[in-house]
Amino acid sequence: MIRAYKFLMRPTVGQAVALGEMLRDHCSLYNGALQERRDAYRHSSKTTVRYGQQSAQLKDIRAFDAERQGRWSFSSQQATLRRLDKAFAAFFRRVKAGDKPGYPRFRSSKRFDTVDFPKDGDGCRWDSTPHDPVTRVRLQGVGHVKVHQHRPVVGKVKTISVKREGRRWYVILTAEQAQPEPLPATESVIGVDMGIANFLADSGGEFVPNPRHGAKAATKLEAAQQALSRCKRGSKRRRKAVETVARLHRKVRRQRLDHAHKTALGLVSEHDFIAHEDLKIRNMSKAPAPKPHPGQPGSFLPNGASAKAGLNRSIADAGWGVFLAILAAKAEGAGRQVMAVDPRNTSRRCPECGHTAKENRPTQEKFHCQACGHTAHADTVGAINVLRAGLVRRDANPA
Repeated sequence: MIRAYKFLMRPTVGQAVALGEMLRDHCSLYNGALQERRDAYRHSSKTTVRYGQQSAQLKDIRAFDAERQGRWSFSSQQATLRRLDKAFAAFFRRVKAGDKPGYPRFRSSKRFDTVDFPKDGDGCRWDSTPHDPVTRVRLQGVGHVKVHQHRPVVGKVKTISVKREGRRWYVILTAEQAQPEPLPATESVIGVDMGIANFLADSGGEFVPNPRHGAKAATKLEAAQQALSRCKRGSKRRRKAVETVARLHRKVRRQRLDHAHKTALGLVSEHDFIAHEDLKIRNMSKAPAPKPHPGQPGSFLPNGASAKAGLNRSIADAGWGVFLAILAAKAEGAGRQVMAVDPRNTSRRCPECGHTAKENRPTQEKFHCQACGHTAHADTVGAINVLRAGLVRRDANPA
């Protein structure tokens, strides 16, 4: 299995400058390759420039611009060209699927934050000596950069990436590991129902509160964004205001990740089988379609967009997608089984008699069966039905 590690780098002043130059030159290469593809298509719609052709030009580009492009790793530059090729592949896939295409755009050097090294030892080297208290990563054109390795790296390092977040630099490793020993069996199964009022409810009647990290930071974010809007573009004050806004957003993201990791770890440690709803989060957070006014051309009827925007913010703040991805990864490493089931009618079906009706859920929290009179918390009912559907699917398709 492949596992990723993210460590804080501690470059010197000179190394930080070199890292910034590395990002700038890779961004220039990305934009130049994109421009070549655009020009080729404008010249003839039947002309296509592919990754292989652009990669073959790298040797000449490095020789022509040895001071900038020639000082960096050849393989990392190939990875940058592959990134552009993947962007075009995704663009054509969306065109064929009828989705919004989203043509690849030029990248600003301020927003080009990652450089990938496809292989450890090719333009980079992870230097972690067991007896040396200081860990370093060697990067071509930068040198040996100190790394704050807060946990050991298990397995063989395969790829290395350098990422800039604000004023901080991180190194991200992927390591190939043997499949770990599964955790001892607990003979426990559970179903979880994701929500907004509570982050999740389980089939045992327990609830995990929604921390609402984004909502708690909204006041500070609003003040920081207002201060940013008053700054003159290109000024030093504006750069500082941008860093303040980015720092607040990073804090919320780290808090959300921390909560997701801890919640997923608790579920994986205590249960052998975990069933959850197969949520289509992108569809759930779509803006409502406009409603043209039939009697007034150019006017529109109210469509609840304001209320839907608030719900969309709450869905994004809960971070369901991140949590479910972390849960699946932790379950794989622990030998647990996670299964997604169809969420339709899970909160409207009575777990006692099976009666399904919209009227069974009179409020957001209350469940009252109109057939047998069973009452419970609606989220707990949903979690019970999710667990039952997951067990049926598991028994029908044994691993």
